Amino acid sequence: MSNHPVNLFLRLLLEVTGMVVCGVFGYTMQDEWWKIPMAILLPLLFAVLWGVFAVRDDPSRSGKTVVQTPGWIRLILELGLFSTATWMLTGLAMFTLAWVFAAIVAIHYIISYDRILWLLKQK
Repeated sequence: MSNHPVNLFLRLLLEVTGMVVCGVFGYTMQDEWWKIPMAILLPLLFAVLWGVFAVRDDPSRSGKTVVQTPGWIRLILELGLFSTATWMLTGLAMFTLAWVFAAIVAIHYIISYDRILWLLKQK
């Protein structure tokens, strides 16, 4: 189920939303000249962490990786990034959106139970 095109598209939307939230948070939580750099650096950090640390042969990705990562660490990284985006939404006083985002992330991972089991088996 985790490799179904609809679920993969949902995951892509969650990733992009997480990066957008990082950018908005960085822009609104900084004063003066730090706004623009933080609006660029926070989403860039999200994207680098998401893209560089991966499990080799992950069927939900290209299968390639820059830094081979154990599955349980990848799972913690993903949940940490999505949790951080949720926390940033609460920091922006977007409480309803934070709950909706967290619920969609939870639904995605429930639907992707087969991927979670696969990740936990990867060394």
